[in-house]
Amino acid sequence: MGKDKKKKFQLNEKQLGYMMVLPALILIAAVTLWPVAQSFYNSMFDYRLNDPTRNQTNVNYQVDLEAYVNNFFYLERDLGDAAESVTEPEFQTSIENSIEEIQSAHADLVEQFPDAYEEVDELLMSFEPVRDSDLRYQTLENDFAREYRDLIVDLQDEMEGYRDQLEDDAADDYLADASSSLRQMERSLIEPNFIGLSNYGKYLTDGRMWQSLWNTTFFTVISVFFELTIGLAVALVINRAFIGRGAVRAAVLIPWAIPTAVSAMMWSYLYDGQFGIVAHYFAQLGLISDSSVLLSTGSGAMFSIILADVWKTMPYMALLLLAGLQTISESLYEAAEVDGAGKFQQFVYITLPMLKSAILVALLFRTLDAFRVFDLIYVLTGGGPANSTESISVYAYQVLFAQQNFGEGSVLSVIVFVSIAIISIIFIKLIGSELFEGRVKK
Repeated sequence: MGKDKKKKFQLNEKQLGYMMVLPALILIAAVTLWPVAQSFYNSMFDYRLNDPTRNQTNVNYQVDLEAYVNNFFYLERDLGDAAESVTEPEFQTSIENSIEEIQSAHADLVEQFPDAYEEVDELLMSFEPVRDSDLRYQTLENDFAREYRDLIVDLQDEMEGYRDQLEDDAADDYLADASSSLRQMERSLIEPNFIGLSNYGKYLTDGRMWQSLWNTTFFTVISVFFELTIGLAVALVINRAFIGRGAVRAAVLIPWAIPTAVSAMMWSYLYDGQFGIVAHYFAQLGLISDSSVLLSTGSGAMFSIILADVWKTMPYMALLLLAGLQTISESLYEAAEVDGAGKFQQFVYITLPMLKSAILVALLFRTLDAFRVFDLIYVLTGGGPANSTESISVYAYQVLFAQQNFGEGSVLSVIVFVSIAIISIIFIKLIGSELFEGRVKK
């Protein structure tokens, strides 16, 4: 009986632990997962801010009442003028029947939201815009909207057919006006822009996307490698006691303290083919064939952004590694020296193993940050020349904001998130697990 009570208490204690962690999990989900979920939702729509018919996510048909009410007035007038202008009885009867069909469909549409229609009509009669989006955009029954839109499209084709058959210029003008009004009416009926996973199929076969992903991966691997190597060397130097060590540590951090956009602009002047001192001396030393190749060729531009990034973020890597070095006890080196171990052996068998956790943290943080690189490339090269330095983040920005295509841009955002998640899992599984297992054994 006592054991059962103890077991029950342990279960309740476990549940209490989960309840204590729950607020943190909710906060993490709200801060990190919610934007990703929103991006994934947007990616399933043909969502474009520069297209009035696709400037919001629509699962159902909608009508732009402001455009519809305004255009319907002109449509009735233009169809009536077209019916009076044609002399052929067959065409005249057909247009009159079309007017009756349009009026019938219009009456059915008004019945779905009569109050909203009347309010919009009053605003337009007073020459006032419809500022309330909930009033302006009304949801239609899908079957009705599809039939109404098909009717309008068929009438457009009929008007164009009449224009081809008639030789009367006056009638042709009226038919052209009617066709134009029908086209405007068609645009006021907004189709659903839900397309499912079609955008993913498009970008998974898009050569530019894979090129930008390769550029990002290449940049990340090379820059992080040199930042780790040079940062470790710098950390080892500034960890030693010497006169002016504080000033050296402060000076090392200056590049990291400069905003990335400012440093990128600075390096763009240094790389300039006419006035850049870095480009000039690289050409003098024979490292490049001409001082203009650094920003005008694909390989030169990639080398340029990697060099600028290593200069900018190497101090960050050195700072993280320096923190790890200062946790290593000096007694370990003294004991190794007594046993006859040289400096290189001390570095291999003491420094590196004891620095493993700091290296893991530095690599993880810096790799994730490098993979998301945007401002350095955007300011320094803009992704050029010919997209040779375009990262996946720059490509996503171009689609999202330059083209204002939120649907396809959200696909690229989700791809960035998935890539970063994969990188994190690899670090945790392949490196982190060994680290944690070692601690458990201890």
